[in-house]
Amino acid sequence: MSRSRPDERGRRPATILGRAGRNPHDHRGVVNPPVYHASTVLFRDTEDLRSRGPRRLDDVVYGRFGTPTTFAFEEAMAAAEGGARSVAVGSGKTAVAIALTSFLAAGDHLLMVDSAYGPTRSIGFGWLARFGVETTFYDPCIGAGIADLIRDNTRVVFLESPGSLTFEVQDVPAIAAAAQARGCTVILDNTWASPLFFRPFEHGVDVSVQAATKYVSGHSDVMLGVVTTTEETHAVVRKAAQALGATAGPDDLYLGLRGLRTLDVRLHRHMESGLALARWLAARPEVERVLHPGLEQDPGHALWKRDFLGASGLFGLILRPAPHAAYDAFLNALQLFGMGYSWGGFESLIIPSMLKGAREVTPWPAPERTFRIHAGLEDVVDLQDDLEAGFACLRGETA
Repeated sequence: MSRSRPDERGRRPATILGRAGRNPHDHRGVVNPPVYHASTVLFRDTEDLRSRGPRRLDDVVYGRFGTPTTFAFEEAMAAAEGGARSVAVGSGKTAVAIALTSFLAAGDHLLMVDSAYGPTRSIGFGWLARFGVETTFYDPCIGAGIADLIRDNTRVVFLESPGSLTFEVQDVPAIAAAAQARGCTVILDNTWASPLFFRPFEHGVDVSVQAATKYVSGHSDVMLGVVTTTEETHAVVRKAAQALGATAGPDDLYLGLRGLRTLDVRLHRHMESGLALARWLAARPEVERVLHPGLEQDPGHALWKRDFLGASGLFGLILRPAPHAAYDAFLNALQLFGMGYSWGGFESLIIPSMLKGAREVTPWPAPERTFRIHAGLEDVVDLQDDLEAGFACLRGETA
């Protein structure tokens, strides 16, 4: 079970998720903030134009800079994650890109965890390299040893804990302390745990990014990202998002805000089902290893237990050696686990992790036998039955 902690007002996460970012009596008592579809915003007179026009960080002046729908979502996310302010953008990858480019310039050095998700890695060694930023990948289990990799021009240390394909848990406080001692900004991808199960700013993080497409929205129908900051880091992130036109759509913002209201209920179910499946799979003869920090035998369990408040429904497994055709038979037999490149929705998913060539300093021992599972909201016994049928096909026992 998760360990909920109150905020500075004594309110616990489930209450914050249900209340933050809404003021019904600002909208004639309507419970949910309305959806503002807006580009042009009119000013009352020249005095209003002059006073509000240049103030584009937190005011409604043009649709691209934010509307009351935008600000309601951002207020709720900041409260949920324990940060000072949030900036909503159009996808999780955009959130990563905005966070990185806010603090990096030509000639700078970036330290990125080697277990970072593929789209994030591509920003480091691809996009940023074009603009003169050098990226070095580091072992996710390095801990305070990160200090040995920090150069005079290192500006950012990027973490993803646990990694969303291989699930190593990082020692976030140790890395953050070492990085900040050298003046680096610490950015964490907190999508796996969501605001509910990891409190980044309590562990030394400066900037937290999330693909709100995933657990925050929760229904596989939204593209949305969010960057949550301290008060000190907010302005530079807001200005970067506005300079690049990184706008989130009003309907996605509304759905993201709606998803927050049920995040506590949904994520506890995802955790319960994910742990049940992980333990069941760990006992299967077809499985070599389950990658889930919530399991006592997992190498990252002690750090997870120390720092996290729960586990989401995303984890991995390594199957025992078999012909590739057997793995295909296993996947193709599944009826409740869809094959799709996302997670965090109500439906269960499975994909081959495809890790060959995806690491720089920490080679993965079984890249073609590693799979990622998302435990959805279906009945866990039905999910086990579905996997059982898949394993029968893997063994060649059924057509």
